[in-house]
Amino acid sequence: MNADVIVVGAGLAGLVATAELAAAGRSVILVDQEPAQSLGGQAFWSFGGLFLVDSPEQRRMGIRDSHELAWQDWLDNAGFDRAEDEWPRRWAQAYVEWAAGEKRSWLRSKGIKLFPIVGWAERANNSVPRFHITWGTGPGVLEPFIAAAVSSGQVKIMFRHRVDTLLTSGGTVTGVAGRVLAPSDVARGEASSRDEAGDFSFTAQAVVVTSGGIGGNLDLVRRNWPSRLGRPPEHMISGVPAHVDGRMLQIATDAGGTVVNPDRMWHYVEGIQNWDPIWERHGIRILPGPSSLWLDALGNRLPTPLFPGFDTLGTLAHLRTTGHDHSWFVLTQRIIEKEFALSGSEQNPDLTGRSVRQVLGRVRGGAPAPVEAFKRNGADFVVAGDLDELVKGMNALTPAPLLDPASVRRTIVARDRELDNNFGRDMQLAAIRSARGYRGDRLMRTVSPHRLLDPAAGPLIAVRLHVLTRKSLGGLHTDLDARVLDASGTPVPGLYAAGEAAGFGGGGMHGYRALEGTFLGGCLFSGRQAARAIDGQL
Repeated sequence: MNADVIVVGAGLAGLVATAELAAAGRSVILVDQEPAQSLGGQAFWSFGGLFLVDSPEQRRMGIRDSHELAWQDWLDNAGFDRAEDEWPRRWAQAYVEWAAGEKRSWLRSKGIKLFPIVGWAERANNSVPRFHITWGTGPGVLEPFIAAAVSSGQVKIMFRHRVDTLLTSGGTVTGVAGRVLAPSDVARGEASSRDEAGDFSFTAQAVVVTSGGIGGNLDLVRRNWPSRLGRPPEHMISGVPAHVDGRMLQIATDAGGTVVNPDRMWHYVEGIQNWDPIWERHGIRILPGPSSLWLDALGNRLPTPLFPGFDTLGTLAHLRTTGHDHSWFVLTQRIIEKEFALSGSEQNPDLTGRSVRQVLGRVRGGAPAPVEAFKRNGADFVVAGDLDELVKGMNALTPAPLLDPASVRRTIVARDRELDNNFGRDMQLAAIRSARGYRGDRLMRTVSPHRLLDPAAGPLIAVRLHVLTRKSLGGLHTDLDARVLDASGTPVPGLYAAGEAAGFGGGGMHGYRALEGTFLGGCLFSGRQAARAIDGQL
């Protein structure tokens, strides 16, 4: 077979590129090694968060945002400091301009709607709330692009086709070749077989790599782990399926492309083991409000400003100095009811199913049903009527008892004592009060400050937290036309990349740290950018 364009990887970036190319009248072959039931890739499992700047949703919530403030936040967090950051910085600048301009109207033209309450993730890094949740979560983001790809007569989708090499002629990428894998009826996200059933070879005028990152390949994560984050964990859980393995990055490199910033990565520290796993080592991230007390494995309170939901990579770097791979949240039933959400479309059936009635249940009180299910069944949860019983249960979850009950009690009593006044030197309590100054947090995400040892707020709950792999921030080096660059910075003819495989643009438009809601948005923007550049050049 041949087509105008071959897209490798049927995740969000690949689907956006495919839909845009088909709308422009270009023929597309979309190939993916997984079966049809996994169409949409990682985006299907996402919470659907999108970074927008100065949106109507923000303004209705009393948030004053601007392109200048967002770009300031981006630069402060990205910390661009390498020669190869020139293109990533240009991508970042273009993306923030898009997020402050056309992005919302473009989403609405696709039928994508937003939940009216804007979330505030990474509070130490975002000056204002910018986390816009898609009505329908990840599947809602995917919906229009899947529909466009599936219904277009311009698109052939080839599932169970594993690309093993990029075809080249005279230095130009001219197609892909690989093995056809045997049919598989596994459920979405489950590991599919690698049994081979034949060969294939497709040709095109352009090939776009949109195959994702390395988060499902823990060995590769450890190999690229940066020294600035300390020793890589011996124990990690995976936030993405096993097929997110990074294979195509090496294949694109073999064809002349270059990967930059492989040591930049984004992993969460609030991971819990899924009690009902879909893939191996399946982990879920807690999306915490600011009130849980965060202790390291030895029971020491984390320093300011490493509070829940404030600074993911700062917390990761600190915890890697402790010599242990886990940490703890200590909280109350009152906190879990208002502040705990779980990342993922399947963990938020109300938002995913677009049920207004169920969403209103979050405001009325009580923990969401998926959160309560984890509290009952999760291997990392301890529930107790008093603190001694809680610490005993926490120690039972580790190979050796690391927590001293008296020390934990002193820490919690000292924290609770600060509540005698509406002021004080406990910076976490000050941050909680500040968060409640934002209408969205006060309504749905931040509980009124209270003593952890108040029986009326109980029972007490402890949650053991693991490092959860998620995103590659580096990737294939690309210019603003999404053309993959070789080691000299020259475009490899015929080869393009988008999405996580390209570090969401340029080989790492986030730099060292990401502002939340920019992963899906990076796939949308880079997939669109690649398609429009290719259409203009064919």
